[in-house]
Amino acid sequence: MQRFDIAVIPGDGIGNEVMPEALRVLQAAGARYGVEFAFREFDWSCATYKRTGRMMPEDGIDRLRDHDAILLGAVGYPGVPDHVSLWGLLIPIRREFDQYVNLRPVRLLPGLTPPVRGVSPGDIDFWVVRENSEGEYSTLGGRQGEGTPGEMVVQASVFTRRGTDRILRYAFEFARRNKRSLVTSATKSNGIYHSMPYWDERFRAIAAEYPDLAVEQEHIDILTAKFVLRPGHFDVVVGSNLFGDILSDLGPGVTGTIGVAPSANIDPERRHPSMFEPVHGSAPDIAGRGVANPIGQIWSAAMMLDHLGAAEAAAGVLGAVESVLASPDAPLTPDLGGRAGTRDLGEAVAAAVAGR
Repeated sequence: MQRFDIAVIPGDGIGNEVMPEALRVLQAAGARYGVEFAFREFDWSCATYKRTGRMMPEDGIDRLRDHDAILLGAVGYPGVPDHVSLWGLLIPIRREFDQYVNLRPVRLLPGLTPPVRGVSPGDIDFWVVRENSEGEYSTLGGRQGEGTPGEMVVQASVFTRRGTDRILRYAFEFARRNKRSLVTSATKSNGIYHSMPYWDERFRAIAAEYPDLAVEQEHIDILTAKFVLRPGHFDVVVGSNLFGDILSDLGPGVTGTIGVAPSANIDPERRHPSMFEPVHGSAPDIAGRGVANPIGQIWSAAMMLDHLGAAEAAAGVLGAVESVLASPDAPLTPDLGGRAGTRDLGEAVAAAVAGR
């Protein structure tokens, strides 16, 4: 019997609606595959910020440290600026625990109708590996001459050799481990003078260590076009913090809905807990209506299981998701063209996991 201590942060908006469904599915998977969970919930959110002036308490990182993994719902809500909510909760967790890999699958699931033509389930199936700890998302910079005609803002990007090499090497190792043959690098070295030529240089250096894998470098502008025009071409795409962030939202959009997209914030060396979250965010426009798609949260939980070494349970959860979505009478949420609610779809997946 495997046993895992999981920190649960539902967060904001629809996070509070999709998280119960992920926990429901995890309990079903645990019962079937011999996995025991101890869930500890933390009510850290924008509501917490409005009440206390902090997204999480000063000792929040220490409270999370001894858990095996963190399952996060969503961060952000109207009334609290996005840079306050993210830099008060999500980003500190990523950086304090050195979760330098953001891993996001892009897969066309059964039952989804993609906006691109001529593709079927299995035709779109690749991964975006995003650098998650430096790059364009830094606090270096500032403002000068505020409120004057000469007002100036400087925002610095940070690309270290250590940070760049380790994310590139992770992408190549991931491709090799998962029997993928092509690694694509997202760059913009024809427009960004210092950081992107350096990224290209390090990509070529790391690629030389993996002669068995094919490689290509694509400027981010044409790469976004190719995501739409040739989504079946890719295996593993690696990008900086900003480029990876953009591409890993575009990819699921090409498959039909961002509501099913999961992500993992990983410390590959396992010195700290890794964190798993859906891509869709808090979606305040539909929060409280019970119609949010829980698949992104459920799939994130499956990625968590896989990371923790419960591969059979992880495969069981993802297989249940696919079988439910493929069913002609599936209880689909509105983003999937149905009229069912969040709980309806969550219960259907849990039942499929349990074999009912």
